[in-house]
Amino acid sequence: MFPFAMIVSQNAMAHEVRSAMPHAPVVAPAAPLIGGRPARTRQFRAALAAKLHAAGDAVAPAAACSPAS
Repeated sequence: MFPFAMIVSQNAMAHEVRSAMPHAPVVAPAAPLIGGRPARTRQFRAALAAKLHAAGDAVAPAAACSPAS
């Protein structure tokens, strides 16, 4: 596995070096995502976290003693 990883990493490094040459082709940066997708993802994760927190509170065992005791 290690020799394969070395070959792959050397090929990737060579690609990076070639892309830094003076007349290398220029690729435009990817357009940022604006709108629906990230907002829905954040809302979904927040709702899921709230449901998991509520479920954790529901199944948590009762405290045997309080920290102040």
